[in-house]
Amino acid sequence: MSRARFFVPFLAALLLFAGCSHVASPLPGNPQATAYAAVPSSTSNDTRYVFGWGELPASAAQPRGGSTRGAPVTLASDRALPLPEIISATDAFTRDRAAILALAGDYKVSFHFMESLGLTPDYQPTRPYHSWATEHVRVLEDRGRSISLQHTLVMVFQDTNGRASDPVLTKHWRQDWTYEDTELHTFRGDATWARRRMSSTDVTGMWSQAVFHVDDSPRYEALGRWEHRGNVSAWTSERAWRPLPRREHTVRNDYDVMEGVHRIILTPTGWLHEQSNWKRVAGEAGSTVSSEPRYVAAEVGLDRYERITAPSLAAADEYWKKTGAYWAAVRRAWAQLFTQRERFSLRSEVGGRKLFEEHFAYADKLASGTPLDAADAEVHARTTIAKFITP
Repeated sequence: MSRARFFVPFLAALLLFAGCSHVASPLPGNPQATAYAAVPSSTSNDTRYVFGWGELPASAAQPRGGSTRGAPVTLASDRALPLPEIISATDAFTRDRAAILALAGDYKVSFHFMESLGLTPDYQPTRPYHSWATEHVRVLEDRGRSISLQHTLVMVFQDTNGRASDPVLTKHWRQDWTYEDTELHTFRGDATWARRRMSSTDVTGMWSQAVFHVDDSPRYEALGRWEHRGNVSAWTSERAWRPLPRREHTVRNDYDVMEGVHRIILTPTGWLHEQSNWKRVAGEAGSTVSSEPRYVAAEVGLDRYERITAPSLAAADEYWKKTGAYWAAVRRAWAQLFTQRERFSLRSEVGGRKLFEEHFAYADKLASGTPLDAADAEVHARTTIAKFITP
């Protein structure tokens, strides 16, 4: 198998997730359409049908997002639902765990987002978003009442002549699940996160899902419940805030917070992440006791994870074998900060570099064969994160 390339610059620069920022990563010489503007009325009959909108100008129907092509994939056989582990479980906690663990695997992923309504007087329908990835999801930790799932992109591109590239690999987002979680770290807008305490009574039977950027910095966290009804296993979150994903913050400046409800549903082919999002102008910093929130639009999102057997995503195993100890040190540094701080904010850059660039550069050396110095890794993880935390 060809050796995977780690942290290719154009790919890493576009993956400041979250989560979930989605893959919209053109190869050099294949530019990505990123302009965001209201679509003017069509003066011709060149229109396209768009679900929920009817006929729109063709320019409004053409999705923005990734323009690269992936190598062919082989889909895995469909599985019967409910899963055998869910059928055999004798209690809700065990069924929930089985559903969360079933999210792991190798996937072809497609990301679909479309604004469903506008709330400003001059609103015009905007272009939908579509992109793709091939992604390995591994069980990073399983401690019974908490489960950590790590996503790793292993992308094989196809050029105009049909030739497949070597695998291009980068660490992607992480999701941590905690049963009856009484301490959450929630996004408050303006690059700020704060502790939210819950009583044990309020979280009975619930699971929190915490989502982290590619550099393991926090993105959002929300409580929700799993439901197992017949052949349906689904987790539905409360309404929660999160930072703008990269597909938005690179092209939008008219709102600051994505506020939404998430649903994760097991399917015969894998799983579906369904989103109902409201685009909120400001978080806490832009609110007063008497003010009401202001929204510019709403969108629906469908991230579809379909299990595959080819191409091989085994390069992720090699990467985590070499770099896993460093990323564990990064997670420990964040856990310590969460314990010490009720509230904190993150700088977007320090010395012209972003947080993910600092971590990726260190991990890239390990992936390339530099031996791990455990003590140095711990110091680097802590001091790097500390530089990006505001006083």
